[in-house]
Amino acid sequence: MANALMRSLDWAQRTADGSAGGGPAKMIARLFARRPRVGIDAARVPDGVRVYVIGDIHGCLDLLKRLHGQIIADARATGGNRLRCIIVYLGDYVDRGLHSREVLDLLIGPALPGFDPVFLRGNHEQQFLDFFDNPGSGGVWFKYGGDATVYSYGVRIPETIEPALRFIHVRDRLAELVPRSHIEFLARTQLYCEIGDYAFVHAGIRPEWPMERQVAADLMWIRDDFLDYGRPLERVVVHGHSVSEVPEVREHRIGIDTGACYGNALTCLVLEGNTRRFLSTSDTARPMARAG
Repeated sequence: MANALMRSLDWAQRTADGSAGGGPAKMIARLFARRPRVGIDAARVPDGVRVYVIGDIHGCLDLLKRLHGQIIADARATGGNRLRCIIVYLGDYVDRGLHSREVLDLLIGPALPGFDPVFLRGNHEQQFLDFFDNPGSGGVWFKYGGDATVYSYGVRIPETIEPALRFIHVRDRLAELVPRSHIEFLARTQLYCEIGDYAFVHAGIRPEWPMERQVAADLMWIRDDFLDYGRPLERVVVHGHSVSEVPEVREHRIGIDTGACYGNALTCLVLEGNTRRFLSTSDTARPMARAG
């Protein structure tokens, strides 16, 4: 899907300090060099393109299916069949909700008809992958909802297993029960994508750092240093990760994690030209965006 319209980069293959000197990093550096900063009011996507962006799913299969239905209906009702429609998933497909396995099955299956999908990686996908190499990380992963993912694959911890061996047992059982297609899908997820004047990432970026210095940990985990920034960036960043009751629209970012796994809505941002609107699984048709 790499082309002049949309460029993406699998940052997981880069060194942790962002010092890799060639290839994609240089390409991104050239792309962003001397680019004027774009605030929320000036940002746009290319003509003939519509982008649907889905926030953090967290195992909420029913909400994802409902939102998919709304997206299909919206595209049909508003001339989407005459456009190139791209659907960007911002990551955090697993953990906390009850149906992580089923969510991955759905995402791995056929794409929505007429849509080009882009799958980004959240910190929860990274924790899932890391657990296979380091079961000792299970305590932290479970704290953030990894136990729900484990249960969705049918893994249980017998009381007869001593505590020191429980995470090793879980890792070994997951290795048996998790379909290879799930691991391959998670390993292929991207950490960054851009379309027009918008950048799409799970958590955010470190403001004022050139793109060649951005690191995977920030792209998946950053909060305050990014959220509290108040000036335009090279692109308006669309992100999830940090929960708000309704979408947050700021000068440099749009946050659309509206806490689906906490009984709230799953949200979709729709971008076309210089316009933006929202779809939501909440009973009220479309939530107001909170501006800062």
